[in-house]
Amino acid sequence: MYAALLTAAALTLLNADGVEGANYHRYDTPAITCVIGDNAALGQHRNRYNGVYSLTTPGLKDSPFVPSYAGLNLEHYFDLRPDINKDGHTFFEPRNEPMAFKQIDAYTSELYQPVTPYWGVESTTRFTVSPEGHIDMDFTCTPHKDHWVGGFMGIFWASYINAPINKSIYFLQAGSSLDKPRWLQYCTQRHGLNSTVLGPDDAPFSEGGESTTNLFASVSPLRYALPFYYGRFRDHVLIFLYEADEGGRIRLTQSPSGGGSTPTGDDTNPAWDVQLIVPNPEVGKTYGMKARLIVKPWEGREDVLEHARAYYEK
Repeated sequence: MYAALLTAAALTLLNADGVEGANYHRYDTPAITCVIGDNAALGQHRNRYNGVYSLTTPGLKDSPFVPSYAGLNLEHYFDLRPDINKDGHTFFEPRNEPMAFKQIDAYTSELYQPVTPYWGVESTTRFTVSPEGHIDMDFTCTPHKDHWVGGFMGIFWASYINAPINKSIYFLQAGSSLDKPRWLQYCTQRHGLNSTVLGPDDAPFSEGGESTTNLFASVSPLRYALPFYYGRFRDHVLIFLYEADEGGRIRLTQSPSGGGSTPTGDDTNPAWDVQLIVPNPEVGKTYGMKARLIVKPWEGREDVLEHARAYYEK
């Protein structure tokens, strides 16, 4: 079913033609307009950046995502091998290997990636656009190699934010709750320093695992209460809500400069990221994570909490 799309030659041809439905789809709803696609290029949007190409609302004409990049971009797999980023192709393998785009129905797109050559992971990502103004992501993957160093499989997504004045994300401190919140503002001092926030029951990597500047390897002393955060963009808010399948762990990640330079060159674009950690992955077993992205006018923190309640208490 996917064979016609899974060659570099086919991708190059489709990228050049920009054929609707071949690599991407534009959704127009009363609340949001967005483009979702695979690793293809599309105008200013560069190849290798799958996920949400752009996102606007009737009151928000600028996409919160850097136009060249994307939101909820499946970026890389990782573990604790010491030479993990020696080769940019394998480090960013989900971006570099072909994906197949498929339109499921009027509101749902699917990105399928067959078993990757280095990490040996097969994955499917479904994006469902709600007319009410949010995007749901359902990711599943199956490892086909038993080679994970450190006793876990890591999966990393990046959202590159388009020159916000405030680069911070905000989440609930461990020990607080939706009914009794205590908010933490989180913006790291530099890329790769204290970049990743763990949940209350999670534990850092084994000794030596925090010695590199990779975002996933540098752990903050902070802990979150629930796996979600929000960030401000113009007069809107972006709310990212995550949940792992049973046995998985969510880690929240931020970089003040992960999205490169702003158009004026006098500042940097932050990255608001997330990781799924799967302890002791088994060959042939399927693992997953779900996410919801909400973009709407800012109406205060209680409004954010109401959206979190609706998601986690469903």
